[in-house]
Amino acid sequence: QVQLVESGGGLVQAGGSLRLSCAASGIIFSSNGMGWYRQAPGKQRELVAFISVGGFIRYADFVKDRFTISRNNAQKTVSLQMNSLKPEDSANYYCNAGGTWRDTAGPYWGQGTQVTVPS
Repeated sequence: QVQLVESGGGLVQAGGSLRLSCAASGIIFSSNGMGWYRQAPGKQRELVAFISVGGFIRYADFVKDRFTISRNNAQKTVSLQMNSLKPEDSANYYCNAGGTWRDTAGPYWGQGTQVTVPS
């Protein structure tokens, strides 16, 4: 049974930072692309960042050097360091596993962690 458990969300003022983490179990972590997605109320879920098995990284344009994705295969975790947060970054952030460079959305999803940046 695959489990992805996110942590690290919360409320932060504009310009602040948060670090999200996702702990994976039930998969061969090192063989899976990992990603972070987000969904705000009334909007579609969108890719934030993706890191491939080989460590290649893709970011959404709105990240603009503010976010950093990383993975630790030994600990089976993927993290998202978010700096210079803006109110428009407020959303539920989801960990994803099993994606590829061509299709970053894999079949496995976490429950999400809420990030709120008041305006």
